[in-house]
Amino acid sequence: MAVIAESGSNPDVDLLYDINGLAKDAPHWFDRAMEFVGEYGLLVAMVLLVVWCWWSVRRRGPEDAASTMAALVWAPLAAAVAVLVNVPIRGFVERPRPFLTHQGLDVLVSGKTDYSFVSDHATITMALGVGLFIANRRFGVAGIGLALAEGFCRVYMGVHYPTDVVGGFALGTAVVLLLSPLATALLTPVMKAVEGSPRVGWIVRGRSAGVGLVPGDRASVEAEERDLAA
Repeated sequence: MAVIAESGSNPDVDLLYDINGLAKDAPHWFDRAMEFVGEYGLLVAMVLLVVWCWWSVRRRGPEDAASTMAALVWAPLAAAVAVLVNVPIRGFVERPRPFLTHQGLDVLVSGKTDYSFVSDHATITMALGVGLFIANRRFGVAGIGLALAEGFCRVYMGVHYPTDVVGGFALGTAVVLLLSPLATALLTPVMKAVEGSPRVGWIVRGRSAGVGLVPGDRASVEAEERDLAA
């Protein structure tokens, strides 16, 4: 297929040079930091944010904990599905990395030989961010913010066009939202079954919420909560 954005007159390429040009003016240590953040750091931050969201939902033990957990489990699953969907897209578009087509870019990461469209990093982070937003808006906003930062880093590093990033954002968002009803319908009963288990119920709801307790213990917890409320 014809390669996208090969001409320097293309706004996509102009924006690439503008953003990547910041790397040329930045100190060496800052570029190395951006390389780590864009390649690994933000992905790790997204994973930690998902774990934090899980811990927060589990600790509070809301009435809809099972459905919230189902949405939270769907976030990483959706990211994996989106990456798989991207495999044929990359093979169909066959867009080379920008540094193979355009001269003068400051490439911070070497060894990138696969196709450029769409960005896996942008796809994964946005899928996780939108998935988090479905589960919890506060964590979701933070996740989407990290995804936007990831997209900027990929262009700054000279390994993706801006439209590679936008395409990744669109792909990750589409997979999460389009398949969310089906995924939630399948995962919610599973989470409810886990919640009711005396052994692994803590995964969905903390012990303070009464999961995994025998009836007498559950009544004791409820009595204590009433005493505290009084």
